[in-house]
Amino acid sequence: MPGSRIEFKNGRLIVPDDPVIPFIEGDGVGPDIWRAARMVIDTSVERAYGGSRVIKWHEVFAGDKGNDLFGTPLPEETIEAIRKHIVGIKGPLTTPVGGGYRSLNVSLRQRLDLFACIRPVRYYRGTPSPVKEPGLVDITVFRENTEDVYAGIEWPKGSEEANEIIDFLNTRMSTRIKKDSGVGIKPISEGATKRLVRMAMEYAISNHKKVVTLVHKGNIMKFTEGAFRDWGYEVIRDEFRQMVVFENELKGDVPPSDKILVNDRIADSMFQQILLRPSEYSVLAVPNLIGDFVSDALAAQVGGLGMAPGANVGIPTAIFEATHGTAPKYAGQDKVNPSSLILSGAMMLDYLGWNESADMIRHGVERAILDKQVTYDLARQMDGATLLRCSEFAQAVVERL
Repeated sequence: MPGSRIEFKNGRLIVPDDPVIPFIEGDGVGPDIWRAARMVIDTSVERAYGGSRVIKWHEVFAGDKGNDLFGTPLPEETIEAIRKHIVGIKGPLTTPVGGGYRSLNVSLRQRLDLFACIRPVRYYRGTPSPVKEPGLVDITVFRENTEDVYAGIEWPKGSEEANEIIDFLNTRMSTRIKKDSGVGIKPISEGATKRLVRMAMEYAISNHKKVVTLVHKGNIMKFTEGAFRDWGYEVIRDEFRQMVVFENELKGDVPPSDKILVNDRIADSMFQQILLRPSEYSVLAVPNLIGDFVSDALAAQVGGLGMAPGANVGIPTAIFEATHGTAPKYAGQDKVNPSSLILSGAMMLDYLGWNESADMIRHGVERAILDKQVTYDLARQMDGATLLRCSEFAQAVVERL
């Protein structure tokens, strides 16, 4: 295979000028948006670096293609290729509701220990929005990726395992769980919490963010979500004390200019806050389930999941991905908005340290939207828009890099 491997040494990535990067097209609209994103990424790299840098793409398989070629939706070859090359990118993968195999996204996160789902949510000017001032939203969500109810530890109603757990809890712990219940386990650990909050703090410091907020439902789930809050504060006190001021230490409403304000919010209150006072928040560190909800609620304010990039990041492995679903009814129609995957590609370039090409992409996306050269999801909300196909939007972005 042409190209060179990315390496991880002494806590940092060593990125060659010709890195091999595995990609998964994805299911449904995945091939459409991947073709669009790849064109934008490759052109931005060529223009930024004049041919001195180039990505060597390496296709790996999951979802429908994995089943067709390997007889499994997540082949071991795919896991090993991403582990070997450290950085990858993917389109959306099908996750059955109810029965069938478990989420491939969750499996990738757990197998590769991609413990942080990072979602930087910001507004691109000109994008239709349901709120009055979407430009106030510039919030990066760090969602714990490996624990909570998304760990997938559950058993169906009537199964031997569910019956045993219910009997044990009702007999030994004096609970009153109904016999006809499905049962799930919600683990939240000190180690997983602290590494997530540590990464969120390091991001805030590196990117000059002024507020880090721990979001939780600790008033009800005291030993899981409440512990998430307590452990988060503990790692910040132990490792970042000189760089922060806690909310209860403030004298007045404005923190010192040289400090990061650290606070926490109950989850239901946070949903109000991101609607009413989004400018007061910069970085959120959140358990898995609530983080999923908060991320999508924020994305809705800036144009929807079609405008929301994302990454699943561990140390050192990272997979960048479209944050929306497969939209199978639009598969092969060259119709949907590829911005989520395009902007995830920009995140990936930032991760590689290729910031010039990443900035080009973000500029190109914003200029295309300001010029009203958009796909159907945005065109139907804009007066005077030019309706573009998925591939045509990618070309419009390229022309504005």
